[in-house]
Amino acid sequence: MTTPDPEPKWTPGLEPGGQVSPGETPPAEGGTHGISHPEQPELRKGWAAMPLTVIMIVVALVVIGLIAMAVAL
Repeated sequence: MTTPDPEPKWTPGLEPGGQVSPGETPPAEGGTHGISHPEQPELRKGWAAMPLTVIMIVVALVVIGLIAMAVAL
């Protein structure tokens, strides 16, 4: 495990004064490319028929109850 701020005199590859010698740094880009994880499946759009039916029944019952309360007044 490396420490966030290592002691310069114990760090391998450093020249006097704390400079890094040529060839000690990694390349700027990796040599691998492509997808590193599988793509997510496309999400379904829209509601299924059963949840919509249940919601519509609940809304209809609430509306019928409100109308019945208004008529009873």
